[in-house]
Amino acid sequence: MTTESSPGQGASQEEAGWAFRPRPRRPATAAHSYEDRWQPETDPPRDGGPSAEPYGTPLGTRWDTTMPLRFPQPREGAHEAVPEPGPRAASRPLPATASARPNHPADADAGREQARRSRPVGRIALALAVLVAVGGGAAALVEQEDATAVAAKQLTPAWQAPAAGADDTLIGSWLTDGLLVRAGSRGGLRAYDLTDGRQVWSATPSAADAERGTVPCAMSPTTGPRGIGTVAFGKDGSTCTWLAGVQASSGKILWSIPLTSARHPTATTVTTYLQGDVATVVGENFLGGVNIRTGSRAWGYKARGHYCNAYGWGTGGTVLVDDFCLDRKTRFTLTAYDGRTGKRIWRRAQSAHSEVTHILSGAPLVAAVHTARQDAVRVLGTTGTGRKLAVGDDELTDGNGTGADHSARLVGDVLVTPASVAGGTAIDGFDITTGARLWTHRSAALAVPASGGGDKVYAVTTSGSAQLVTVDPRSGAATPVAGLPAGPGKWDFVSGTVYVTPDGGVLELSALGSNGGVRLYR
Repeated sequence: MTTESSPGQGASQEEAGWAFRPRPRRPATAAHSYEDRWQPETDPPRDGGPSAEPYGTPLGTRWDTTMPLRFPQPREGAHEAVPEPGPRAASRPLPATASARPNHPADADAGREQARRSRPVGRIALALAVLVAVGGGAAALVEQEDATAVAAKQLTPAWQAPAAGADDTLIGSWLTDGLLVRAGSRGGLRAYDLTDGRQVWSATPSAADAERGTVPCAMSPTTGPRGIGTVAFGKDGSTCTWLAGVQASSGKILWSIPLTSARHPTATTVTTYLQGDVATVVGENFLGGVNIRTGSRAWGYKARGHYCNAYGWGTGGTVLVDDFCLDRKTRFTLTAYDGRTGKRIWRRAQSAHSEVTHILSGAPLVAAVHTARQDAVRVLGTTGTGRKLAVGDDELTDGNGTGADHSARLVGDVLVTPASVAGGTAIDGFDITTGARLWTHRSAALAVPASGGGDKVYAVTTSGSAQLVTVDPRSGAATPVAGLPAGPGKWDFVSGTVYVTPDGGVLELSALGSNGGVRLYR
């Protein structure tokens, strides 16, 4: 059965079987095996041909009663600490005169799966770690004293836009040459002029879409080459019922597709990413690609067997799927798919389930993978196996706790990423060829440059007098660019909520409305 498409919705869709297959959230126990929990559907099995799903395919194929996977906590000391290439001096202690910053407010929205970790930010001295040569050319990681260089230029507050409410949680944002587009759980989808902070537009869904919900719940990290991005909406900021293609310059909704149906009414958390003209949608039970210009189906996920359960994670260019198939000899696999075409890149057999906690780069693929035995961050490459990064005691993070955080960057063969460390936050640089950690900046936040920024890495120091600096990706050497005034209230610089505008200004977004909305320093 098909339904007639309404204006802006793209092609007609099949009513049955294309969206979600809900999985009851009951805890798994040792008393229940996978075989005990499996209940096949009455529909005849599909053949081995291409997926017939119009937009994507439910990941829980023919397994409607399957419980969500539960991952046991890693054993003590299970976090994989690869020896670093040389001695490392101890971190400097928290200065006695410095007052601790409050915990970052992104975690206040407990309903959001992406903000489930606490992200404290402490005032500790900025330590520069540079790569220096020692006997025989071996590399050693060394910590230096506080930087004494001060930028000659001083930025001042240019404008501030208030939040829509104290509970207005940041969902995501885009920065164009002239606009900041912000999605919030209370304020909706709005655009601000970078010149004066004036609101330029606010997205208005059609009446049919509005009935499904008007609250943004997911946002692509960037816009595509035609200035189009994808935003998912729902009844709240945590679960999504429809996906839209949005023109960033005008706020016009070009097309929309439902993410629920009469047969599959359960709204779930989703993420969305762009790769050229294709947008991927990754949810608990849904995986597929749509054409960003029309919303028509580009590809759909097809499970390995008829009785499979799977979980997916995405980033720009790549999607990872961890699955369990009852009717296949290899029960557990981890598979990477091309986000543009849906074609398989590699597949790796596993002895048990894995959980991908972060994907830090899509090409090459760098992911933090959690199993019952260990945590490790690996460069997975084109085969699914690769070297570990020497993360030590640091936890590589997504910065601001939103699914649209895109502050982690790959510059040449160096991965620059936010990290959570004892006492606060940091920025780490890793050589993905060797796995070595090259340097660490403590008390610093990554800033996202306009239009990609080329090879230039920006950061904002978060202890002492705040400064905008550039960081050499290979050595970690920091060069001051501009000083920043001390912000009033609870404002705080956090990776993933700081932009550098085309004219050299610093744009700061608050992750929670109770701490403000948007502020520009110029």
